[in-house]
Amino acid sequence: MSDDLIGRHDVLLADLDGTLYRGPSAVPGAVEAVRGAAERGVRTVYVTNNASRRPSAVAEHLAELGFAAHTEDVVASSQAAAAMLADQLPAGARVLVVGAEALAVEVTGRGLRVVTRADEADAVVQGHSPETGWAQLAEATVAVRAGALWVACNLDPTLPTERGPLPGNGAMVGVVRLATGQEPQVAGKPAPALLQEAARRSGAQRPLMIGDRLDTDIEGGRAAGMATLLVLTGISDAAELLAAPPAQRPDHIAADLAGLTARPEDLAPGPRPGWHVEVPGPGELVLAGDGNDPVDALRALCAAHWAAGGGPVRVTGDGHSAGAALGGLGLTAPASATVATGAEHTELEQGLRAAGAKRRQPNP
Repeated sequence: MSDDLIGRHDVLLADLDGTLYRGPSAVPGAVEAVRGAAERGVRTVYVTNNASRRPSAVAEHLAELGFAAHTEDVVASSQAAAAMLADQLPAGARVLVVGAEALAVEVTGRGLRVVTRADEADAVVQGHSPETGWAQLAEATVAVRAGALWVACNLDPTLPTERGPLPGNGAMVGVVRLATGQEPQVAGKPAPALLQEAARRSGAQRPLMIGDRLDTDIEGGRAAGMATLLVLTGISDAAELLAAPPAQRPDHIAADLAGLTARPEDLAPGPRPGWHVEVPGPGELVLAGDGNDPVDALRALCAAHWAAGGGPVRVTGDGHSAGAALGGLGLTAPASATVATGAEHTELEQGLRAAGAKRRQPNP
């Protein structure tokens, strides 16, 4: 077994947007990292909360970007949701599908029947579709009130578009929740079902969940009992990471997927060479030292803050190197070396640009 992180795992479970690509372009270094893993016999399985596209369409998009991806390498929340339904319903049970054709295909593929009326439904499954309207939500509401099994593909409140974040499946699920007072079973991240389905399909014994978002990717990986790697190329930034609750704290932190070839102990939160962290009081941190890697400073800050109880924190840099590291992490305002996390998140800027950081944008 190799000493680096990738050598400790047999399958990589990778989030998509913000981790492997951003919009129409691959994250710098991501294609090379996935190819490097494959050359060492470590498969990548692509996991997505998006239930509106068939796995074949997702694989086609990944292949266009240069990733070695086939339909069987993609596990979507639509598949996990259909599996949850099949595990709890007899063959031929009737399912009211509120979502795209891709979701209906997964449901029928599990030996279940798709219906459109509440009085015919044994179960309701909800996944994102831009065609969902009041009539479909009304049928779902009536069915759930009547006792139908209710499964949501995910609870993502928004989805990214060129016009900014727009209502996602979680917003539509929220309508039915408010109208019924009921809670659905959830297939997608951060619930563990999607990642458990991905591990089952791939035969993974030592999976590593990789993602850019704490409240879906990392929390989902931890809920599924998997090791986790946060990459700072997408949604969650240094401020959010410092303030993260225990359920959202990753095992490893890296600027990007190049971290896969680093030693696990070098990526874990903890004391790091060249950096010193003091905790002068509750919710306060002081970073000092002359280390070269801002992400190393972040690992040290996280370890000290989490050991002190976590939560919102004010971070101060002592000295030029510390101030520069905090600036590189987006933890300083333009004219200050102090930042309050948990209240507002600044963007990763200069120090992480070379490591593949980007402007802040939502992630499905």
